Amino acid sequence: MKVEIQPDVHDIAARLGGGVPYALKTVAARLADDPDLGSPSGLPGILTVTVDGDLFENCPDLSVGYVREPDRVELRFLSAARSTEAPAQQQEQEQEKHQDQGQDHPDDPATAAVTVREVADAWHRITAWLRSNAPDSYAALRPGARPAALAAVEAALGIPIPVELRTLWLLTAGDDGADGRACLPGNMALMNLDAVAARYRLKATAQSHQDALDTGRPEEERITVWQATRIPVIALSPTDSTSGLYLDTATGYLGSWSRYNEPPGDELDTLVTYLEETADMLETPALATRDQPGLIDGTLVWLSGVDPARESGWRPVTG
Repeated sequence: MKVEIQPDVHDIAARLGGGVPYALKTVAARLADDPDLGSPSGLPGILTVTVDGDLFENCPDLSVGYVREPDRVELRFLSAARSTEAPAQQQEQEQEKHQDQGQDHPDDPATAAVTVREVADAWHRITAWLRSNAPDSYAALRPGARPAALAAVEAALGIPIPVELRTLWLLTAGDDGADGRACLPGNMALMNLDAVAARYRLKATAQSHQDALDTGRPEEERITVWQATRIPVIALSPTDSTSGLYLDTATGYLGSWSRYNEPPGDELDTLVTYLEETADMLETPALATRDQPGLIDGTLVWLSGVDPARESGWRPVTG
């Protein structure tokens, strides 16, 4: 069986420890002999292998996620795992959790599997471009989140994380930015998980205060500043969370939010189309409509985010 490893996975392996690349090669060799070695991950079409780091020098416990296809295996996810103790029990609990969620949100498994692949493919296109053209921006991306971290965020939000967002967070758990700028259009930043939970609490509290003010008012006069189904995912910048984009889990669409609680505007994008369009603009900037990608040294700087004082150092990406 042919085994392929995404370039991002190689890079993450190098960051996690000197022995991780060798451990990854060992896993790839095992999967070539036994492609069904892994266990279901909770993401449709994705299997997971856990690696005991004690078997390798300078290597933490690892969680390796891969796609099993008829003629090949592709390693797409890599993160440090907390522990390899009782993995079967943990995986069983994770599966039961997602099965229970699936009863409330009966997504077609085939459709969900396609979504996983679309998000992963779009994000790999973005990171491949960053790695080749804007290494400082690429280095600012955080490694993927561990399943336990996603479970903690899900518990804090009190709502299931949609499969598309779960997939993205498994690939990267946020963007710390380079020179104050992140890699999404407008130099907006994918929020880290702590920031997501904190912003959600603030918005939910704002709605509670508004509900108290609206007590006794007719329904048509009440004001909605936040819906419980919205998950904040993108901030104005790595250091500025006064506004950004949320993913509405009820509709699947992105919308804009602000701390000033003005009425949100729909972006009319899903997370998949947003990431795909970002990848398209980077790869074919002549067709970019929302923003124009450019570079200042090794940092991706979108035209809308160029500091006038540094505009002379900005050069557009031409393809």
